[in-house]
Amino acid sequence: MTNESAVGAGDAASLDEALSATVRRTGAVAGGVYLLAEREPMLGLAAVCGMPTATVAPWRRVAISAAGPLSEAVREDRLVWVGRQEDLARLYPNAAAGMPYQFAAAFAPLHGRRRYGAMALVWSASHPPSLTPRERGQIQSSARRLTQVLDQAPASWTLPDQPRTVLLRRPDMASAQAQLAAVDLVQRLPVGALSLDLEGRVTYLNDAAAQLLGRPAHRLLGTSPWQAVPWLDDPVHEEHYRAAVFSREPVAFTALRPPGSWLDFRLYPDESGISVLVSRNKNDQHPPDAPPPRISTPLTPPGGTGTGRVHQLIHLSAALSHTITVADVTNVVADQILPAFEAQGMVISAADAGRLKIAGQRGYDPRTIARLDGLPLDTDLTPVGDVLRNAVPAFFADPGEMARTYPRAPTLSGKQAWAFLPLVMADRRVGCCILSYDQPHPFSAGDRAVLVSLGGLIAQAMDRALLYDAKHDLAHGLQQALLPATLPLIPGLEVAARYVPSAHGMDIGGDFYDLIRLSDTTAAAVIGDVQGHNINAAALMGQVRTAVHATAGAHPEEVLERTNRVLADLETDLFVSCLYIHIDLAGRHLHLASAGHPPPLLHTVAPTPVTRVIDVEPGPLLGIGPTPGTDYPVTTTPLPTGSLLALYTDGLVETPNTDITESIDSLAHHLTTASSRSISDLADDLLHYAAPRHTYTDDIALLLLRTR
Repeated sequence: MTNESAVGAGDAASLDEALSATVRRTGAVAGGVYLLAEREPMLGLAAVCGMPTATVAPWRRVAISAAGPLSEAVREDRLVWVGRQEDLARLYPNAAAGMPYQFAAAFAPLHGRRRYGAMALVWSASHPPSLTPRERGQIQSSARRLTQVLDQAPASWTLPDQPRTVLLRRPDMASAQAQLAAVDLVQRLPVGALSLDLEGRVTYLNDAAAQLLGRPAHRLLGTSPWQAVPWLDDPVHEEHYRAAVFSREPVAFTALRPPGSWLDFRLYPDESGISVLVSRNKNDQHPPDAPPPRISTPLTPPGGTGTGRVHQLIHLSAALSHTITVADVTNVVADQILPAFEAQGMVISAADAGRLKIAGQRGYDPRTIARLDGLPLDTDLTPVGDVLRNAVPAFFADPGEMARTYPRAPTLSGKQAWAFLPLVMADRRVGCCILSYDQPHPFSAGDRAVLVSLGGLIAQAMDRALLYDAKHDLAHGLQQALLPATLPLIPGLEVAARYVPSAHGMDIGGDFYDLIRLSDTTAAAVIGDVQGHNINAAALMGQVRTAVHATAGAHPEEVLERTNRVLADLETDLFVSCLYIHIDLAGRHLHLASAGHPPPLLHTVAPTPVTRVIDVEPGPLLGIGPTPGTDYPVTTTPLPTGSLLALYTDGLVETPNTDITESIDSLAHHLTTASSRSISDLADDLLHYAAPRHTYTDDIALLLLRTR
């Protein structure tokens, strides 16, 4: 990361001017430019106009992989519009958790000679929930203008250390005489009047305001009220200010001035700041809907982000709540928590058999990780042992502070500051999370409080993820053991098989395939799908494969009938679709029987290359049980030399809101165009072709056979 001088002050000024013009032209109340980081999948706020940087601090760095409108605009290279807070909560619940304000926003990608990032624009809550075609055009043309500025810069653009605050240019101010008259007017008002800039600092107040707040004017000017006035030093009051900044709608609240005076505050925001009127409450007593009288301690010391940290904590906890695996947890910590606290390194260790196993890391040399991996839980080489033993976090602002207690620790990684967060659940030691810095870094009281809270959230997520991964490894191991490790070599036949688990649940299902050698010139190909995605489905899949193996070589209808009887004897509640094919290489024929399974595809090369769907009359699903009249009709079809046979499960062709017949026909057409590839490459190509068509909500099994 570099500072502004890396791109040149002139280039930054051009970008700032273009951003200010964009906010004015589109009628937005605020805007920002996010640029892609150079060496990490991250978007960083480079400049903000019409809104204080402290207010948007929780969203100064955003992971491209994050589930939010800004990241989506960059990933999908399109304009994303969020018209209401309700839409934000419905479409992007993680982002809404940390941004509980009424506003409308647009996010447009900045894509010119390369992908630069995105532009964000914010409108007040009074904006209609939808964009007009004209507004959409203005936003897109403004994004193009900003992109042109980025394209024309002589130096490459990089993120500044801190986002720049861009002034929103206003029309010419009134004459000096008019300004003096305005001051006289405000001084004569019977109520207190204050002017706040967008950073929340007092820029002007009348005598009545100073008297009501109980502070002389010189003590208030240049400060924020919740810092200068002790009884306003409450996150609730600061939150009213933040709500006014975001929504640009008037906000009113009542606050207690000790010992018993209640004051009414009315905030009127615009693009330059906030006008505040202060008056005594008419009843001068605790209003029914006001918070109970109290004087709270500040959430963070002066200079902190106040309630911004609260929203940041909510946002990060929402992201952690969506994690499933240990890899998910480590990625969220690395992609979102690490930049939020401006750390450069992260290590998450999990307790395993009395040792600390590294579950994930970012920003460390692999040799360092190898030295740290496998340390005993009670190690004294680093603070981890004491942190886990006492369940108390430890913060070290520089190597000297660390070396006083752990003399060998500072030399392990070359880092200069550390935060050690114990991951403990109900007295159970889950592991430890370490955030580290390349330079000395003091930890404020606010930072420590938020990091301690995050440590508890990470511990819950890790505990849940470790349990999930253990169950998944067990289930996945069972499934892999039941699938064929290798397929037999059959003269005159090329074979390729693929299995892709679903992208949800336990990533385990009952899809299966098999190739059984019957003789030098005959073989049986089988593919099937057991209902469900759990260990029971995988176990039943193994029993079906065993039953088919036991009867393979018999007529296809007999194989399915006997397998159906086996499943009936098992009294399972699950049903199985299955396709059994007897391959006669000498006679060049296929004999097929189906138990409700999708039909196979046959590609032939003579007289012209063509792929057709083999019309197989299906019988009932396996597991329904033998009933009078139950049979599995056999279909016989020629197998010309050089033919390619494709067997698959429905996960390859099922697409939401699309008839499965159309999907099968589309797959057949693609198979014709790609059939010249090697059989292994063709198998990969068919999976790649199917990937954009659905979201992997079902397993996929694929078996390809080509006659030489």
